[in-house]
Amino acid sequence: MRSFNKSLCLRSLCYLLFNSFSLIVVGCLGVQAQTRSAVFKVLAFYTGRNDQAHISFVREANRWFPNVANQANFSYDSTTNWADLNAQVLARYQVVLFLDTRPENPIQREAFRDYMEKGGAWMGFHFAGFALTPSAVPQNWDWYHNEFLGAGSYAGNTWRPTSAVLRVEDAEHPATRHLPATFKSAPNEWYKWSRDLRTNANMKILLSIDPSSYPLGTGPKTHEIWQEGYYPVVWTNKRYRMVYFNMGHNDIDYEHKTNKELSFTFENETQNRLVLDSLLWLGRKE
Repeated sequence: MRSFNKSLCLRSLCYLLFNSFSLIVVGCLGVQAQTRSAVFKVLAFYTGRNDQAHISFVREANRWFPNVANQANFSYDSTTNWADLNAQVLARYQVVLFLDTRPENPIQREAFRDYMEKGGAWMGFHFAGFALTPSAVPQNWDWYHNEFLGAGSYAGNTWRPTSAVLRVEDAEHPATRHLPATFKSAPNEWYKWSRDLRTNANMKILLSIDPSSYPLGTGPKTHEIWQEGYYPVVWTNKRYRMVYFNMGHNDIDYEHKTNKELSFTFENETQNRLVLDSLLWLGRKE
């Protein structure tokens, strides 16, 4: 009888342990499934060949984004192969980034437009919005510069790269709701544009340069030092899931021909929060 009871107890214990283990496994698989369902995928395109300030930014971005991807539960891939800007590859990603340039091939441009018009998401930085005729990057893509970005052509910039006080224009937007009303940015070369975004009903300006920033820039040319004016620096087009950042130009020691990096875009924690919250808004489709 004692042997029978002992055997029965052992079987009962094994049964309980097995079921407990099964529950743990199922629970872990459930957590893993939830984790997988929360992940979105980001693909960043860049050229990384022209202007050391832009190359520096691209290298910095390709360090920063993978780091925050691990923390914020998304995946990050980057490539210089613009041929990947096609329907087959884009279908695998929820967000596309242009870190320093735009596509030049008409087929790639059409693939990107189709991706955006079918609900894809995009984040662009600094020179990705640049266009000037005549130049090596002419304004020859009306949909992108005039409709999608809404800014038209490049019309000037500050110099040297300097920090600006940025003012939040819409504190309720998911990209800006964790920001203070104003904050000091990382150093940047600031662009102005041929079109006034305030006159376009499709555009929502998220941040602009606060007047307390003026004079902005150090020259030496007088037109490179802004004394006044209204300059949007982050905005979205309400017809698309997109955000454009004027940021993306690190300060470089050109004067002494050392090409030493004098500033970094992603060393500003408040600005980093803006970029990350913007990306989470795009990827999670909140």
